[in-house]
Amino acid sequence: MRLQETLKRSLRSEIEKNLKENGYTLSKFSELTGINPGSLSEILNGNPPRALTICHLDKMAEAFGYPPGWLYELYPEECLGEGKISRPRLIPYLVRCAEIGRQDCIDAAVSRLLDNPKNISILFTVAEQLFESGKRRESVPFYEFVIDNEKDSYSNQFVISQYRLFRAVEGTNSEEDFKAVIRFEPYRKRLAEDYQLDALLHLANVCYTLRRWKDVEKYADELRELAMIVYEDELRRRKNNRPSELPKTERPLIVYYGQGFLLKAVALKNMGRYEESKHYTNGYADLSWFELLDEEAEAEVEKLRLWALANSYTLSMSTGSIEVLPDYLDFLSEHPSEVLPGLVTIMKSANEFGFPVESVLERFSEDIKRFEEYQDAVDKILHLHFLYQLVVYLFKKGDYSTGLDETLRCLVLSDASKDFDYFKRCIGLFWTHLQHASDKQKKTFQTLVDERSRKV
Repeated sequence: MRLQETLKRSLRSEIEKNLKENGYTLSKFSELTGINPGSLSEILNGNPPRALTICHLDKMAEAFGYPPGWLYELYPEECLGEGKISRPRLIPYLVRCAEIGRQDCIDAAVSRLLDNPKNISILFTVAEQLFESGKRRESVPFYEFVIDNEKDSYSNQFVISQYRLFRAVEGTNSEEDFKAVIRFEPYRKRLAEDYQLDALLHLANVCYTLRRWKDVEKYADELRELAMIVYEDELRRRKNNRPSELPKTERPLIVYYGQGFLLKAVALKNMGRYEESKHYTNGYADLSWFELLDEEAEAEVEKLRLWALANSYTLSMSTGSIEVLPDYLDFLSEHPSEVLPGLVTIMKSANEFGFPVESVLERFSEDIKRFEEYQDAVDKILHLHFLYQLVVYLFKKGDYSTGLDETLRCLVLSDASKDFDYFKRCIGLFWTHLQHASDKQKKTFQTLVDERSRKV
């Protein structure tokens, strides 16, 4: 108890020392911090003293001119006593430590908390608050604490932590995305329906960026099946005048059902199963029959209809029916968001079936310039695919200088996204056409390869 009191006095003695050094009365300090004078008096002079919140300490630090985190190493004694924990003070403290990067304070507090397994729930709450406020990177260590210390792998906080950890690193790069999928995949069916629908959709989308088509197909099937189970259960409830139990998902239910068809169709197309892909494309082309449609859901039905039309063009191009190209180009002009995936399809088809696309590249030259600005993970992958197909096209037509320049750009992009498959493909293309490379291109190529080697 004496040690606790000593540390509390140490925290308050620092505040008292700064009050004296600055010549502040409690009244003046109250004015500077916005803390009630009576509360300040109880905090500094009470017997026992009133506990300090982390918000109070931050306001004091600002008033004294200190950076955020001042005296944080002394703060745990305000909330971590001998056998007694104040959750209302400890949780905001750990959240603030994460926000400002005081990992030393987090480690010290967690070490004490984990003496009792029941305190894992505190770490879970901190992680959830950080995640829900958009601080996903900061939430990761706390979810890892839960996963590493929770013995029941079926407990709600363990399974949710696995899911949140997957979502927190999703879209980082190909290598991290792959690790995240492998780590989370065994736990997906332990989630409640609302989380599970979102989890399956995100798993399928991540596997799409990784080109793991069999996995995309598997998750798409699970997604479509679960969405239909939820849908039919809700219809029965309404028919029997029972309360609604629709899961609280991120998107309307129609999205999960429609995306189940869309992602299945995309996976089949990329595995060369075009006729099956057409069947599943038709499955989401008109979902107006779907009940439970509010205004937001109806907008999603229209999006799916549009994507089905775009993918029907894609399937035609992929099977060599290039007579649809003029109509497809008009469609892309009318729907700019479809230009990038559309050009990937067109370039791939041009390389496979041998038709010229100079006029296409010219028509969409301004759009192509903007591809570099895209930040979405899927768009970055599509940009890489487009560049690679463009390189292949340029080499086939004998434009070696431009082709080698674009190969170097493709190397940079594949390295940034840690897509080692495309990185190796680009190395192969450069070596194949090495005799056409300038000294400058060779030097840049060697630099990129050396940098990649050092990272491995």
